[in-house]
Amino acid sequence: MLGNTATATATEMQNNFGRYLALVQSGKEVIVTRNGKEVGRFIPRDMAVSYLTDSLTGILKGDMDTDQAKEEGLRERYEITD
Repeated sequence: MLGNTATATATEMQNNFGRYLALVQSGKEVIVTRNGKEVGRFIPRDMAVSYLTDSLTGILKGDMDTDQAKEEGLRERYEITD
């Protein structure tokens, strides 16, 4: 575990859920892996709200062209080139 982050395999998380829940309740983030790849994160509620508001900051301020952002996202997702 580094700082406020712990890493657990999906099996460890399943078998020791109470332990990881206690870590999250104490403010730590748990990264869940399967076959050596990150598949998700278990984070405190306050941190989730922060992630959401941080991701919406540009949209809420109006400094972002949502149509352009949507097009760019689709291009990246589906690897579309001109």
